[in-house]
Amino acid sequence: MSGGSERYDVVIVGGGHNGLVAATLLARAGRRVVVLEKLDQLGGAAVSQAPFPGVGVRLSRYSYLVSLFPRELLDKLGIELELRRRRVAAYPPNDAPAVYELTGRVARALAPTLLEPLRSREQARALIGDDEAWEALFERPISELLERLVPDDLTRGVIATDALIGTFAALDDPGLEQNRCFLYHVIGNGTGDWDIPVGGMGALTDALAVAARAAGAELRTGVEVVAADADGLDGSARVLTADDERLSATHLLANVAPAVLARLLGDPPPQPLPEGSQLKLNMVLKRLPRLRDSSVAPADAFAGTFHINEGYSQLAAAYAEAAAGLIPAVVPAEAYCHSLTDPSILAPELVAAGVQTLTVFALHMPARLFAAPGAKQAAVDATLRSLNSVLAEPIEDCLMLDGNGRPCLEARTPLELESELGLPGGNIFHRALSWPFAETPEEVGRWGVETERPNVWLCGAGARRGGGVSGIPGQNAAMALLGGGV
Repeated sequence: MSGGSERYDVVIVGGGHNGLVAATLLARAGRRVVVLEKLDQLGGAAVSQAPFPGVGVRLSRYSYLVSLFPRELLDKLGIELELRRRRVAAYPPNDAPAVYELTGRVARALAPTLLEPLRSREQARALIGDDEAWEALFERPISELLERLVPDDLTRGVIATDALIGTFAALDDPGLEQNRCFLYHVIGNGTGDWDIPVGGMGALTDALAVAARAAGAELRTGVEVVAADADGLDGSARVLTADDERLSATHLLANVAPAVLARLLGDPPPQPLPEGSQLKLNMVLKRLPRLRDSSVAPADAFAGTFHINEGYSQLAAAYAEAAAGLIPAVVPAEAYCHSLTDPSILAPELVAAGVQTLTVFALHMPARLFAAPGAKQAAVDATLRSLNSVLAEPIEDCLMLDGNGRPCLEARTPLELESELGLPGGNIFHRALSWPFAETPEEVGRWGVETERPNVWLCGAGARRGGGVSGIPGQNAAMALLGGGV
């Protein structure tokens, strides 16, 4: 690839939240930075959109809650974002004090390290200083901890869902991918709380974009990078866009999945190939549905995480069916109502009319299930049946109609996440999650943004440490490039 017509210190491919974090920190440090985003909107999966014509609702269409984005980093960036705690944690309640006391010890020890260079496995274990917790979360399948400390099948399953969000694995899998998923869901900010961003996810990335521009970063949308080269004799990195524009820089930061970076560089795809494992339903309701459980008001049940057929045995059955290539007969899922905690995403007239949003996230829906014709509708139907099994009326009767007279319900499978957001296999973590410490001696002391090229850095969710809305890989990529300081 020939030299670029424009020269930067840093080119960032992808305008998701981690790319915006890196752009802000690097621009503040005096680097000339450009962010290239192929979509017409910044934010990647952390966006607010109005998918239903004629309906004044801005939904967090893809990602929807915040936990792993450290408050310390938000403060460093000068981001003023209200993260509101939901008044109810979960329905049914997941009362397991022994489990959460153990995970709390780990969270308080590990959370601060996410913004620091990688420790070794031995150093991380010493920092936690708790052999019981280390063995339970880092050495043995999470199933053993749950079966030992939680006798009730439903409570055991509700806790176990944190190990399966976006992850297709059995709870007793010796590979421990489910443990890594569980870990990231319980350590955010040292508490594991998952909060609602007031104004929706777009409020976060809009604020990040403002901060990046104020720092001097150039943010460009509608610019698709189709190739990259980091092996030039002069040590520079170059990118080629779909419009045949060539840009060069001293460093290339990839705010994309590792598989996407490999494709841009012409490298073999990393193995194993990523695969997402979820179905998301976004809805707008005229009113909340009545529940079969008459002891709880709908506004209380839906205020937190509403667990649907997520008993421990139900999760195991659904995994076995999905592993056999079948849509689960009883779909484990969970729902939450953003507008009960933050009605600002609704137009005032909808608030006055009692309209609410509802998001349903179905588990054990790997991308492989959606290859067959009609599979998406079958999965949606199965998920709605599962939801309706705990309601006193069909959710379909509560759906608002859009401006075209259609029900306000949209489904996003891993296939849509790949086609719309560029997430390989629809994997919301970009690839299988890694431990938050070094796994080889060479990684100790690094910032966890490794590639084989010295001038190329990963700063998306697929970099070591973090997944979902974290901001951690973006900060760490910037710190690595700057030699540890900003």
